Amino acid sequence: MSRRKILLWVIIVGLVASLGLSSAFCLQKTEKEEDIYKSLELFGDAISLIQQKYVGEVDAKELIYGALRGMLSSLDPYSQFLDPDEYKDMQVQTEGEFGGLGIKIAIKDTILTVITPLDGTPADKKGIKAGDRIIKIDGESTEGITLLGAVKKLRGEPGSKVTITIYRESENKIFDVTIVRDIIKIESLKGVRIIEDNIGYIRLVELQEQTPKDFKEAILKLRDEGMDSLILDLRNNPGGLLESAVEIADMLIDEDGILVSTKAQSKNRSLTFKTKQKAILPSEMPIVVIVNGGSASGAEIIAGALQDYKRAVLLGEKTFGKGSVQTVIPLTDGSAVRLTTSKYFLPSGRSIHEKGITPDVVVEEKAEGVANKEKPERIFEELKKDEDIESLEEEIDEHDYQLMRAIDLIKGLKVYSKRYLKVER
Repeated sequence: MSRRKILLWVIIVGLVASLGLSSAFCLQKTEKEEDIYKSLELFGDAISLIQQKYVGEVDAKELIYGALRGMLSSLDPYSQFLDPDEYKDMQVQTEGEFGGLGIKIAIKDTILTVITPLDGTPADKKGIKAGDRIIKIDGESTEGITLLGAVKKLRGEPGSKVTITIYRESENKIFDVTIVRDIIKIESLKGVRIIEDNIGYIRLVELQEQTPKDFKEAILKLRDEGMDSLILDLRNNPGGLLESAVEIADMLIDEDGILVSTKAQSKNRSLTFKTKQKAILPSEMPIVVIVNGGSASGAEIIAGALQDYKRAVLLGEKTFGKGSVQTVIPLTDGSAVRLTTSKYFLPSGRSIHEKGITPDVVVEEKAEGVANKEKPERIFEELKKDEDIESLEEEIDEHDYQLMRAIDLIKGLKVYSKRYLKVER
């Protein structure tokens, strides 16, 4: 048997073993599996040619790792291969303290994009906005960067500085922002208060393990203070724990039915989450939910469920559109695969992935000086032509136009409720 064929069968056996397939895989091949064998033969041909004819020395493991990176990144922006060091680094980052900027990021339209700045963090204080494109980190282009690679560059020792170059599409503007890293500590709820006219206000910042408990306590506190309507602010909420999103939606919806479902490749791995408890607010109490392009994942689940059940009026801007679930699967050599394993679907059956949720009342954040926009994917070409980048020391506008419109809307809903409906007290 030729060396190429031996190599090919080694690859096939290794891949089959790593996928945990039984011997039936080898005995009863489906048409799909035949296609896999043919593709593996092509893969084996390429590796054999590289080993025989490439001018330099080749590390077989690095070659396979490179192929795995390409294979996973071709699926979607969220799937990726993690070598042993990257996997260990990811585990440390999720368990320990580290210095960061306070932003949630994703790869969108092939560009590193801010999902949202987290409230009160260094990035938020510097005026970073949802939808900002990060095109350089410390002077190095982010073109082609992976999500994990970007995270590693942005994180560092607390007190250290990092300069990011931002392209803001709404203003057709490129500028540098220097941010001092800090320990990121997030409160899941902020601004719990009666605003005016007995209108309760809760800003839900992130969905953590304790968030449902804190949310319920906040609701009960506001009711004791005379709340007769609620503004739930989900702007710049990047999501978090699915279970927490489900619990909060369940507290506000007083109907039997589905809150969210996840659909995987196999039906036995798909999940359905249904209402379990009586709502903690009267069904006639008006609720307005404020959303924007930084409302993602779990925040979209809450907003979408409330909209589908017509329990709340959504106001603001179209949400981010992050409706997929990633699972990290360890491999035998200490590396891992981060794989998109399912997608979220709202009670109506609609998917939010890469679509987002359009609010019932569209109210854009007021932005002055809007110029002609470049197509996002062309920004790196334009950057190479023009290096005229300004530095940003932005004063953040404290005038919250969307919140003002939400107050106006909920006052109108209250007038309608008092005139035509009996509100429980």
